[in-house]
Amino acid sequence: MAEQAVHPSSTRAPGENPARWRTVDIVVTAVLGVAFGVVFWAWNLFGEVASTPLDFFPPIKGLLNGVYLMPGVVAGLLVRRPGAAVFASTLAAAVSLLLGSPYGGIIVVYGLVQGAGAELGFLLTRYRTFGWATAVLAAVTAGLSTSILDLSLYYPVSGEYPFWAFTLPYTLATVLSSVLLAGVVGLLLVRAMARTGALGSFASGRTRV
Repeated sequence: MAEQAVHPSSTRAPGENPARWRTVDIVVTAVLGVAFGVVFWAWNLFGEVASTPLDFFPPIKGLLNGVYLMPGVVAGLLVRRPGAAVFASTLAAAVSLLLGSPYGGIIVVYGLVQGAGAELGFLLTRYRTFGWATAVLAAVTAGLSTSILDLSLYYPVSGEYPFWAFTLPYTLATVLSSVLLAGVVGLLLVRAMARTGALGSFASGRTRV
């Protein structure tokens, strides 16, 4: 145990196969998905109120998107298995739909795309590092994924929404929100749980925090 404590938090435990899912991985990822699904439901209610003061500059509403990108990044950082980000994010979206999401069934597609975006960040590191750089990278790729989907479905470039006036600031606001909430807060959340000893079954709970 003392030897494990000196491993930097950005690496997996020695000899651990990152592709092999255990029962505890499935259960914890599912729990994360359900928990964030409830968070999504509450955030939807908050967003209806919080978005109104931002009407003066609609692209800045992208700052509200970061919460929706948290389950993919948090699951990837905690479980450290390929597919964890997609699993948690899609399940969170499905749970929010069951609880009464105002966005309808498309929200499940968003969960899948946002999870895949976060997954891309972990894939680029080949699931070998899980520190600050990876957390931010996964948050950036997740933010870009949801921006692309939003801009494709709801804010197509046109005379009303020219690129420089809407697309770029909206994307920057979404990515910034994702970095702060999904990346920074997400990693701090995982490390806080690790300090409680609740993650003893995971590499994220056995490495130095």
